[in-house]
Amino acid sequence: MGFIPLFLTVSGACMLFFLTVRNSLRAKLILQRNLLAQLGLAHPELGITAEKLLDPEEIQRILKNTAAEKSIPQSSIEALRALKVNRHQFNALIKKAPYNWVAFIGGFKAI
Repeated sequence: MGFIPLFLTVSGACMLFFLTVRNSLRAKLILQRNLLAQLGLAHPELGITAEKLLDPEEIQRILKNTAAEKSIPQSSIEALRALKVNRHQFNALIKKAPYNWVAFIGGFKAI
C-alpha cells in the first residue's frame, strides 16, 4: 500500500512533463506558421501559404532574387531571423533525450 502514492506521483509528474513539452512544441509550430503567414502577406510574390513550412534560407534566397533592385524591408529581415531562430530551437529541442520521446509520441517532425 505504501507504493501506490509514489506511483501516482511519478505518473502525474510524467504526464505533466508530457503535456508541457507538447504544448511548447505546438506553440513553436504555430509561431513558425504565423511568421510564414506574416512574410506571405508582406511579400505576395513569394506565394507562401500557411499550410506548408518552408525553409527560411530558401525564402531569403527568393527574396534576394526578386528584390535585387530594391532593398528588403527591415520587418521582413526580422521575421526571417525569427523563423531561423524558432526552427533551430524546435529542432534542437526534439533532438534532446527526454523531449524526443514526447516528439515521437506526439508525432512531431523536424522543421
